[in-house]
Amino acid sequence: MSEQKNEYTEAELAEMSRDEKVRLGLALDDVELVEYRDNFPVPGTRAERRAERAVAAWFTLAGLSALAFIAVFVFWPWSYQPPSDERAHFIYSLYNPLIGFFFGLAILAVGIGVVQYQKKFIPHEVAVQQRHDGHGSDEVDRQTTAALLADAGVRSGISRRSMIRRTAGFGAGAFGVGAGVFAIGGLVRNPWATEGPESLQHTEWLSENGEKTYLRRNTGNPHEISLLRPEDIDAGGFETVFPFRESMRHDEHELEASMKKGDAPVMLIRLRPGSQPVKRKGQEDFNYGDYYAYSKICTHVGCPTSLFEQQTGRLLCPCHQSQFDVVNTYAKPVFGPATRALPQLPIAVDEEGYFVAKGDFIEPVGPAYWERNA
Repeated sequence: MSEQKNEYTEAELAEMSRDEKVRLGLALDDVELVEYRDNFPVPGTRAERRAERAVAAWFTLAGLSALAFIAVFVFWPWSYQPPSDERAHFIYSLYNPLIGFFFGLAILAVGIGVVQYQKKFIPHEVAVQQRHDGHGSDEVDRQTTAALLADAGVRSGISRRSMIRRTAGFGAGAFGVGAGVFAIGGLVRNPWATEGPESLQHTEWLSENGEKTYLRRNTGNPHEISLLRPEDIDAGGFETVFPFRESMRHDEHELEASMKKGDAPVMLIRLRPGSQPVKRKGQEDFNYGDYYAYSKICTHVGCPTSLFEQQTGRLLCPCHQSQFDVVNTYAKPVFGPATRALPQLPIAVDEEGYFVAKGDFIEPVGPAYWERNA
């Protein structure tokens, strides 16, 4: 390859065509095009049109799938329905599968469309680049790089394939809108719009009318009511408990719904005798003797902290291995990505010997909230 000069004036660059700048950029980088074959050297053939329609079909499918995802995400009934109402429960149970299917199909269709366009329309290129020292003209670099990018766009044929441009814009645009809807979907609800257990400020453990809230175990039968006494848990043991009020006893929907609420599960732990965990300021009386109740919802991303190590006294989250110390502290994180302690539920034992909640959590449950004191 003949020696190529590295410095050019702005006037010399201005006189060059795009093709000349492309050749200059290749020469300066010591690149030799061994092969550069256009898949459709004759424009407008039937094969080219078939390939164009196939790629456009994938982008169209991506757009339609993204729109279907948005429709399901916004309008499909998502609130829990008990199995006793078979039709409503079946429709409700389709919510997650449908949004997963349509969102996944949109991603898949966009990806296949891009891959198919690359395989069918991007020219096949074989290039060899020699090792070389770089050159020092920023203006030459800028203009030759711009020319190479523009040349790649022209040779790809996208500028003359309006069907693919429109469908790709539709597919990618709808997918982008769908991703945006998914990202901000959780921010649409006004946290101050409602009061009581259904609001974002509180959980199902809140009793609005002063009715006693018991700690109820899950026996596997949502209609069976099994309340807990202190003697039901051995030292070092634990139970996952849910809220129960007498007003729920004859309401099958409430009995099931109270165990399905995402912020309802609580870990009731009985520490071994002699354990003296440091108590959180303002929550010194939240425990009942050796019994402590903490939200089961991890403060990292909301997984269930469903593992308890008796020997170490740590609650473990199996998702990302966050660990919370309940023997020495008030369930402060001691390992893993979680940064906040698990919220503690204030508990007591009533005159009949059953565990009851003295109130709701005094801080938000889970990994995130609109406003937080700490």
